Amino acid sequence: MYHAVGHRPAPAAYRLSVAPEAFAEQMALLAAHGFVPVTTARLGRAWRGGEPLPPRPVLITFDDGYEGVHRHALPVLAEHGFASTLFVSTGWLRGEHETRGTGRARGTSGALDTMLDWHQVRELAAAGAEIGGHSHTHPQLDQVDDARLRFETLRCREIIAGELGAAPASFAYPYGYSSRRVRHMVRAAGFAQALAVGNAAARRRQGPYALERVTVRRSTRIEEFERLVEGRGLARHFAPDRALTKGYAVVRGTRKVMRVLRT
Repeated sequence: MYHAVGHRPAPAAYRLSVAPEAFAEQMALLAAHGFVPVTTARLGRAWRGGEPLPPRPVLITFDDGYEGVHRHALPVLAEHGFASTLFVSTGWLRGEHETRGTGRARGTSGALDTMLDWHQVRELAAAGAEIGGHSHTHPQLDQVDDARLRFETLRCREIIAGELGAAPASFAYPYGYSSRRVRHMVRAAGFAQALAVGNAAARRRQGPYALERVTVRRSTRIEEFERLVEGRGLARHFAPDRALTKGYAVVRGTRKVMRVLRT
């Protein structure tokens, strides 16, 4: 799971960004080790209908829709002939669907850094990237009411279908947060599979709407990246993340109960 790719990302996006040189080195390692990237949609079809997968399949995913994915990641992916999946928050992308009034970078949307425009998204799709949904305005979906949840999933899917001429098949939960209610709504909106975070390898037993991914950060060294993609030491490497996630889950659950009581 990647986010921004760039030399000097905005401070808010820095920790979850990677340098272009690091991304190129990581992709070269995948190629050298015989990994074959597939799209999220292809993984879903394989697990549902028995479509064969290559010997060492891996998902390369990008969340949010940062401009550096087009500028820096696309040439590297094209060099290796790698498939990928880009999950876009449609209200964050530059263009007519962009939301207004809550900007943290470049002034307009809720985005943390410079985002793709729809011409760039179409170029990524033409180059073989699957374009998936990541909500419209990137809220914590398990914290919003049913009406907002329905809007975030359906509006995102509607915009992507309108811009690209085909409805998206895959979804990724903003911040990785979901619940049974959220997963049900994502399925009802027409998405065939969805990705969380979890910092573990995706397994069929997780179910099509709770597939896990491994986070790649600015601080991920190439030796660590090799261990992660080989599936070695995941629990140990991400132990602090999991502890924080469990603690924050309690906080978010309490917030949700309090909102319900107030209404």
